Amino acid sequence: MDRPSLPAAGVENPDAAAAIASEPAAIASEPAESASEPAGDEPRRHRWLVFGIVSIALLMASIDQTIVATALNAIQRDLGAQLNWSGWTITIYALGQIIAMPLAGRLGDQFGRKRIFIGAAVLFTVASLACSLADNIYLLVVCRAFQALGGGAFMPTATGIVAEQFGRNRDRAVGMFTSIFPIGGILGPIVGGVIVTYWSWREIFLVNVPAGVLLIVLGARFIPRSVRTRGAHIDLVGAGLLALTILCGMFGISLLGSRGTEPTDPFFIAAEVLALVFGFVFIRHAHRAAAPFIPIRLLRGRGFGVMNAINLMYGAAVLGFGALVPLYAESRYGIQPLEAGTLLTARAVGMICVAGLAVFALRRTGYRSPMIGGILMVAGGMSVMALAPHGMTPYAWLAAAAGVTGIGMGLSIPASNNASLQLAPDQISAIAGLRGMFRQSGGIIAVSVTTTMLSHSANAGVAQAHTFVVFAALLVLIVPFTLMVPDHRGSW
Repeated sequence: MDRPSLPAAGVENPDAAAAIASEPAAIASEPAESASEPAGDEPRRHRWLVFGIVSIALLMASIDQTIVATALNAIQRDLGAQLNWSGWTITIYALGQIIAMPLAGRLGDQFGRKRIFIGAAVLFTVASLACSLADNIYLLVVCRAFQALGGGAFMPTATGIVAEQFGRNRDRAVGMFTSIFPIGGILGPIVGGVIVTYWSWREIFLVNVPAGVLLIVLGARFIPRSVRTRGAHIDLVGAGLLALTILCGMFGISLLGSRGTEPTDPFFIAAEVLALVFGFVFIRHAHRAAAPFIPIRLLRGRGFGVMNAINLMYGAAVLGFGALVPLYAESRYGIQPLEAGTLLTARAVGMICVAGLAVFALRRTGYRSPMIGGILMVAGGMSVMALAPHGMTPYAWLAAAAGVTGIGMGLSIPASNNASLQLAPDQISAIAGLRGMFRQSGGIIAVSVTTTMLSHSANAGVAQAHTFVVFAALLVLIVPFTLMVPDHRGSW
């Protein structure tokens, strides 16, 4: 992708959805890769159609991240599996996404985002079909791993595609697009609950097949080719070292989520030591390689290094918190599972109401102000949720607190998604992949540590309330880091 120019602030509004219907649909038929490049930094004619196509992919991937949570008991009974192996259907999906995000971002920058996006759609669809046909838990876990690789590749490649399509308005488009991911994660448990209640756990995978086929057809037809970085090669050594670092670290942490596993367990210690060793070797290799898998400048410094730290802590507090809200409602207040799942809907409503406005205000507000305001609102909502209800039913109290956290997320997520992208607009996919990797890592760490604490507590509901206070404190600690984020106003 050509490096975009930096026009002055106050450019035209990107809302031009009517162009979808009025322009001819022949955008994918141009043979030359550079033929789809508009002059200068102009938004492209079919941008809203392409936006809709890649949004379907992102929504599918994010829903599948949490949709299995409601089907664990059904999977366990039907396949005769132990609970810890059933839980790996969730863990392996998160691990696969963590590996796929930076890998797909790098591949998309080098070999064309459309190719990687379509390939990811094919892999995701085939793996979903295989998951629905699995006859034992071990095969299901393996199929989920391949599904995660396809789903994880959607975010970085689709982010790059959106940035290419919207030209000078890419900042608003990226903020709007990446806000879809948490919405899908919120809808997952509700959709999964409905499907498992009226059909079976196999249909939660099978519904991806027709949607995936439609996505492949539309993507191949309408998504234009992008300019590739020619002459570059994939750093397989660096990719392998990064994968081993993440796998060892997350495997060790996931062990702590198993009942009876202590921090002194030799398997946990060995896994974490290996993660540190592989991580050290990866950083050493990134410094020395001519074309490293992840350029070291994307991992450190006032811009990228600070945002990586923020994304790790933000993922731990927000993603970990979201995954545990239904469990908290059930264990502390005895709220029924389906009703507890709708608490995440309250958070989604709050986020949707604010996110769109926050996207279009970014050029005036910059990144720091909405990040700080949103983070503090999320922390406040978490703290209220940890308190006993006052003058309201437990469900109404929790729903109101969840709504406040949603408003805070809607305010902070667009800014945090855009922060640092303008520092290297030619590597948007790689940066988006790293952002997802750090957030997912934080979420897995938070869930694993929290479930370990709950398994050893006498009163799980009260113990979980205490963890919400810890999550809120972690968010408050992020605020000083946001002051180090390179602020930016106007278009890129």
